[in-house]
Amino acid sequence: MTTSQTNNKPSLLESVNTPSDLRKLPVEQLPALCGEIREFLIAHLAQNPGHFASSMGAVDIIVALHYVFDTPNDRLVWDVGHQAYAHKLLTGRRDAFEKQRTLGGISGFPTPLESEYDTFIAGHAGNSISAALGMAIADKCTPGHEKRKTVAIVGDASISGGLAFEGLNNASNHPNDLLIVLNDNDMSIDNNVGALHSYLSDLSTSAGYNRLRYKMAGYFRRKGILTDNRKRAIIRFSNSIKSLVSKKQNIFEGLNIRYFGPFDGHDVIKLVKIFREIKEMEGPRILHLCTIKGKGYTKAEENPTVWHAPGKFDPETGERFCSGKDGNPPLWQEVFGETLVELAEKDERVMGITAAMPTGTSLSALAHAMPKRAFDVGISEGHAVTFAGGLAAAGKKPFVAIYSSFLQRAYDNIIHDVAIQGLPVTFCIDRAGIVGEDGVTHHGLFDITYLRCVPSMSIASPADEETMRDLMFTSLQFTTPLAIRYPRGRATTPDWKSPMREIPVGKGRCVSKTEGARIAVLSLGPVLHDVQKASDILKDKNVGIDIYDMIWVKPLDTQLLKEIAQSHDAIVTVEDGAITGGFGAAVSEWLENEGMALPVKHLGVADQWIAHGSVDQLKHICGYDAEGIADTVIKLQESL
Repeated sequence: MTTSQTNNKPSLLESVNTPSDLRKLPVEQLPALCGEIREFLIAHLAQNPGHFASSMGAVDIIVALHYVFDTPNDRLVWDVGHQAYAHKLLTGRRDAFEKQRTLGGISGFPTPLESEYDTFIAGHAGNSISAALGMAIADKCTPGHEKRKTVAIVGDASISGGLAFEGLNNASNHPNDLLIVLNDNDMSIDNNVGALHSYLSDLSTSAGYNRLRYKMAGYFRRKGILTDNRKRAIIRFSNSIKSLVSKKQNIFEGLNIRYFGPFDGHDVIKLVKIFREIKEMEGPRILHLCTIKGKGYTKAEENPTVWHAPGKFDPETGERFCSGKDGNPPLWQEVFGETLVELAEKDERVMGITAAMPTGTSLSALAHAMPKRAFDVGISEGHAVTFAGGLAAAGKKPFVAIYSSFLQRAYDNIIHDVAIQGLPVTFCIDRAGIVGEDGVTHHGLFDITYLRCVPSMSIASPADEETMRDLMFTSLQFTTPLAIRYPRGRATTPDWKSPMREIPVGKGRCVSKTEGARIAVLSLGPVLHDVQKASDILKDKNVGIDIYDMIWVKPLDTQLLKEIAQSHDAIVTVEDGAITGGFGAAVSEWLENEGMALPVKHLGVADQWIAHGSVDQLKHICGYDAEGIADTVIKLQESL
């Protein structure tokens, strides 16, 4: 319930079901509407968690965009879609928002499968400029669509990604009318910018000024004075003058793209004026808006990193309902972070690298303990990998901590800059497997598949904290690249800091044997615990299995595999990832090459896209929770 409702005033937000409803409001009511949207987000995200601070900071921009542009005919293309919750509320999904990020509910990110207002999928960062440029140029080439508007909204530092710069470079080289809105939430708004700067900023967006500018440009072009090359030079000169007057240098001044700003991204009435004045301009342009991440909620404004995705919280006090460390197993990322500090204390060669996720990967532990040996390179996964390759070539032992789904963007760098040279880079692949509520864009399902085919690459997955620590310790002896994959969430052992030891490469272990068992279950990673629960279910049904923790995907423990194949009638493989080309496929390929013919059933994620929901729900749907494993074993045994 919003504050306006409790004061018995009509709710503006409840009157807006589509952007066409929004445009019926007088512009003077938009600040109040932005306030109601923030109250709605606070109330709902306190109970059903999501990406909080980014969406709070983007409210005013979203309201102004939908107020001025004719969406969905005009296209809004989002970057890092977790800034777009207000967009969902204004485009017919307010009532559905209560179940966002839950099984069967709406996604936490824009997706064209959900709404005609979502023009392009936006789970990761950096793709909006390239996608929007494609749409803008397509409209230029489509009769009747030439006047259609396309806006790319770039936020949460995604402008630092390499793809964003590639898009900017092409935007300046091909005829288009793309508007790029830079939602800059990492820069304070400087009120003391000077009267001349304010005057020039307002003048540059003035409709009258731009009509005169357009007429003069047409006149000089007809006279042969203004050519394309001279036009580019004038734009660069104009951007440089703005930087000189504002005493702020910006990276866009050398591009052949008109630059406006910076402006206050929370002054919604001023934003409406600016958007109206630059909406009809021809050619690519950038509008720089400064916002505060977490705007409207003091706790989030004070600590935007923590409040990026804070979990459940008390909206009145700001108390976050987080399960503490005391008595609980650690998060997998904490095992990585604290173990890395221990390794760095033992070995001066150890370095840590992440791409804009020091807290999310717990590389922050090394950054705190040894700041000169921890590197956050921003949203630049490809650079992170090649940078690590350079460190390794110079004798260091780099550990690269990146989420599985984000590491996909660095695949060429992995092959070309690390693997071909056999450099000893350790890839610590966080969020591997089903990740839950963030859904299809964030599940880490493909790392085994896309790494297994790379020569010189070793791949392992620990089932517990002790094995994780041992693998990291063992990696210090590697002279080639190694990937260690582990999931999101908590591990299993509260007292987990065991002494580290070197473990044999490519060797698995037998976890348990049952007399008379005909089926062997081969597990990779923490799904071992689901296999053990399945074994308990099967015991109640008088069905026994032998359980093996294989640890290594590459190299496989072929000696153990041979023993298993010779002593069992069938095999079940279980992995938290894509079945196609995964761990189970590796097992079957080896058995076939050795001429060992026995039934093998693979459990994991089939050849399909998996939506959002809790990890337990999604594993059940995919058939590799304890119940699914037990059912598979029973059916397989009945067929023998």
